[in-house]
Amino acid sequence: MPKQTVHRLWNTGVVPAQPPSGEPAPRDGSLPAGALAGLGSRPFGVYVHVPFCATRCGYCDFNTYTADELGSSAGFSSWLEGLRAELDLAAGVLGTAPPAQTVFVGGGTPSLLGVERLGEVLAAIRASFGLAAEAEITTESNPESTSPEFFAGIRAAGYTRVSLGMQSAAPHVLRVLERRHTPGRAVAAAREARAAGFGHVNLDLIYGTPGETTDDLRASADAVLEAGVDHVSAYSLIVEDGTAMARKVRRGELPMPDEDVLADRYELLDRVLGGAGLRWYEVSNWAADDDARCEHNLGYWRGGDWWGAGPGAHSHVGGVRWWNVKHPARYSALLADGGSPAQAREVLDAEDRRIERIMLELRLAEGLATDALDEEGLVAAKEAVADGLLREAELRAGRCVLTDRGRLLADGVVQRLIG
Repeated sequence: MPKQTVHRLWNTGVVPAQPPSGEPAPRDGSLPAGALAGLGSRPFGVYVHVPFCATRCGYCDFNTYTADELGSSAGFSSWLEGLRAELDLAAGVLGTAPPAQTVFVGGGTPSLLGVERLGEVLAAIRASFGLAAEAEITTESNPESTSPEFFAGIRAAGYTRVSLGMQSAAPHVLRVLERRHTPGRAVAAAREARAAGFGHVNLDLIYGTPGETTDDLRASADAVLEAGVDHVSAYSLIVEDGTAMARKVRRGELPMPDEDVLADRYELLDRVLGGAGLRWYEVSNWAADDDARCEHNLGYWRGGDWWGAGPGAHSHVGGVRWWNVKHPARYSALLADGGSPAQAREVLDAEDRRIERIMLELRLAEGLATDALDEEGLVAAKEAVADGLLREAELRAGRCVLTDRGRLLADGVVQRLIG
């Protein structure tokens, strides 16, 4: 599975590329008995996918729709009604599921829902699952669809964390990405969120956009630090098939991102963020301290359980992964008919789960326990130490931990350890 597909699957609950064909998912959403064994002993979270966007960004291939694309076939109300039905179905399927330890509302543009509907989303999760006493509750937001009143409202509703899509502080980079917010709005929104009482605020960056210079990225990093956030996510630009950007690259209107440039950009970000006290805890994520890390995403990377609700959302419980139909109208219709919105599923065998564990845990600063490796993988790990990709002392202690150079070549290290 390609790097970006893996990363996005476990970071948002939604896969932008076509999922595997899988096997038919039961109409009632039921799971094999073995999948429910140990439920509650692993982290449990709820992901909610909001498929609505005001406009479509040229680089994005997530499952999102503008109002013009949907027409009268689906809207906020039918989506919310379907969401409530799916969460009730989920509670029935899981039975003894613990209260949600984490909630992540992603998209799309969740802030388009407004304060009242975002409050209703959280109320629906409380009604179906309950929330742990110290639950981490995150919503993504587009800076342009937020305000001081918005942040105060969602904080009062129970949200504890906000993730804002900044991407860049350079106007020409935002134009290439076809982002609609103004360069300074993300920083202002982050400050408004903090003033509203959010102790945990994330800003997302994209690096390696055609036309971006080293100075552009440095200015973006400086703006992030100026905003005073305690978490930063930074992703290299990937030109995804089927996007407007991919068509421009194919026509020669934009160059394909250069791998060496992407590596230089990553090293620059790591130096700047690290120098300001933000430490990497996953290859693409930096946090001020342990409390600032995104626990929901850590649940993905550590192989936890989660129910992904909404059109196109992916779920995972006890080695079973399934994904919902993508179109909001079809999603709502299936639930209105009393059935599951799941399109298909995969039942992972022991080897599948071992490979995914290597792919995901190796990305973490804490690394991967060597008990996940077979004999060939252990030999490959020793060779990776010799090549400066894994830390020698940690390997002797039974863990595979990436060096700074290893982070730049993480995909290749994974392939070596898998064999």
